[in-house]
Amino acid sequence: MNEPSAPPALPPPLSGTKLMLAGLALALSNFVVVLDTTIANVSMPHIAGSLGVSVTQGTWVITSYAVAEAICVPLSGWLAQRFGVLRTFLTGLLGFGLFSALCGLAPSIETLVICRMFQGVCGAPLMPLSQTLLMTIFPGRKRTMASTLWSMTTVLGPVAGPLLGGTISADWTWPWIFFINLPIVLLCAGLSFRLLSAYETAIRRLPIDYVGLGLLVIWVGSLQIMLDTGREKDWFSSNLITLEAIVAAIFFVVFVIWELTERHPVVDLKVLRHRGFTVGASLIGLGFFGYVASLVVVPLWLQTNLGYPSDWSGRVSSTTGILAFLSAPVVGRLLGMVDPRRIVCVGFLWLALVNLVRSASYTNMDFWSITLGQMALGAGIMCFMVPNLTMAMASVLPSETAGAAGVMNFMRTMAIALGTSLWTSIWANGATISRDGMVGSLHPDALVALGGSRSLRMIEQMTDQESLTRSMNQVFLYAVLVFLAGSLLVWLIPRPKGPLKPTAAH
Repeated sequence: MNEPSAPPALPPPLSGTKLMLAGLALALSNFVVVLDTTIANVSMPHIAGSLGVSVTQGTWVITSYAVAEAICVPLSGWLAQRFGVLRTFLTGLLGFGLFSALCGLAPSIETLVICRMFQGVCGAPLMPLSQTLLMTIFPGRKRTMASTLWSMTTVLGPVAGPLLGGTISADWTWPWIFFINLPIVLLCAGLSFRLLSAYETAIRRLPIDYVGLGLLVIWVGSLQIMLDTGREKDWFSSNLITLEAIVAAIFFVVFVIWELTERHPVVDLKVLRHRGFTVGASLIGLGFFGYVASLVVVPLWLQTNLGYPSDWSGRVSSTTGILAFLSAPVVGRLLGMVDPRRIVCVGFLWLALVNLVRSASYTNMDFWSITLGQMALGAGIMCFMVPNLTMAMASVLPSETAGAAGVMNFMRTMAIALGTSLWTSIWANGATISRDGMVGSLHPDALVALGGSRSLRMIEQMTDQESLTRSMNQVFLYAVLVFLAGSLLVWLIPRPKGPLKPTAAH
């Protein structure tokens, strides 16, 4: 049986209008997948009420997507070699659109969870493969622009999710948070098929690493379920959470050993031998872990403490994208002029400074004080994202690009999942500790003197609000430590020799 193969050399990069349209299609494809990681978060009360389930049960709509995506993202390199980069990309894109439609039509929570899971399976390869294709179609001198474009969509997606989800659920109905994917998917699929067909890669008939795939599913699934249910079960005081943590740890170690010794691994961990890639990818995970503290805790604080509706909470969060968008071209231009490690260091230090200033937040802050703090994060995010991405991908061999992109996106996805669970738990637990401390400091005679249930209720409400604010400030201080660590670790990346030129995928 003859195996199809691609030409020995890829065609030259695109230019002009074709490059602009193809870049738009790839960037939008990545954006819509990242968008769906957060678009259902603020819509959960609407979804749960419509389908007749509790909000706790409804959180599986978020979890199922996250678990499926986390498992399948690192498989992208293997899929690209087995079926071709473009073939895998288009199949995933059309599958993502199909299951988006089925999510909107789901008549029950069970159906919705299953469809969200398959939506995550189909969407996972789109993130690293859109990055790979962008690096292929952009000429060498413009590959920094490609990295910047991809980074912008990766950063803006989680920010736009709560904004769109809250607005759509409030003004329309929740199924439209999934239906809006359809025109984007059809546009991107049509442009990609028309403009990128010549960039298909050779197919290698690789055997399927069933053992590695099984180990990956078990340890990632156990870890994600532990993170999602740990808070409500009081973490390791629960035997179930402890068991899930043990299973995740054991199967992770076995998975790493297996993949490093397997001839055709489902996840190519050998890319971690490149120090520049390992440190750069780790810093992207660390940066997103710290960034998600504001992305998750601030909207919760706005809704529970200040009475913001979901749509306005989303609007405050979305302002992070303003400076991210404006600073991206500046960062891209500086990348070819100065040591990129300096840009990353400055970005982390800026994020540390912003969080330090925000750690002085107070109850009943006005809208603009909150918004300016959220907006200031944007500049620092692009400073650590773009140079790290470029240095990491420039450190691997051309033949390893797809696999490296999969590993990098996996680390980012897991960092967001881990950060979402840990920061919300730290915030909730910190509020309880702070509240107990404030209640203990109230003199009993003062409470008796106030008298009346109304006065006591007012004191209780003020205590709750102040404890939530103090705990949020503590979260910001922890994030400062995370970003300071990033500013130091970046110097472990080898100094680039000459102007940084990202490698193209083959």
